[in-house]
Amino acid sequence: MARPRRIVLVRHGESTGNVDDTVYEREPDHALALTDRGWRQAEETGKRLREVFGRERVSVYVSPYRRTHETLRAFHLDPELIRVREEPRLREQDWGNWQDGDDVRLQKAYRDAYGHFFYRFAQGESGADVYDRVGGFLESLFRSFEAPDHPPNVLLVTHGLAMRLFCMRWFHWTVAEFESLANPGNAEMRMLVLGDDDRYALDRPFERWRDPKPYGNTG
Repeated sequence: MARPRRIVLVRHGESTGNVDDTVYEREPDHALALTDRGWRQAEETGKRLREVFGRERVSVYVSPYRRTHETLRAFHLDPELIRVREEPRLREQDWGNWQDGDDVRLQKAYRDAYGHFFYRFAQGESGADVYDRVGGFLESLFRSFEAPDHPPNVLLVTHGLAMRLFCMRWFHWTVAEFESLANPGNAEMRMLVLGDDDRYALDRPFERWRDPKPYGNTG
């Protein structure tokens, strides 16, 4: 099995929805574009990625949303070194289709009280639903490692919740641990690096906004 040396996760740059909640009432979530600031954020992250990858090959998976595709484009990776696949399982959490702003704000308050992992948006998904599809993607990813010529790098261009859930699934974090972590900022990256002990480690932790509150002892 040709396991990659690095698995890099990047959240999309700032989108119009990150600066104006009312845009969701006029445009579908998947169609929201990057702001000018979001393009600049992604370009800065692209400089860092090009330093990390050098002239090594990269297997890229990108969420099907406009803002993630634009983020990937802003990285300016060498097209001769990357293999790009659109991956719907890395999309944003579904909040329903056309959204009423007041209703979404109310549901977000319910989610904060109920728990981000278990609360399901009306006509949408819960964090647990996203966890399941990210888990399905991980199974596909592991199978891709069986190719003897698999690139030494994997890049996922996705969304903040999906990044946390990917790491939750990979490192077997508990729900309580997941609930204690904040989303990365726009165009922020995290790397899973393969160590000498043949295990992956996260290059830096997610910010924690509270201590985990488990129901029991796990591990």
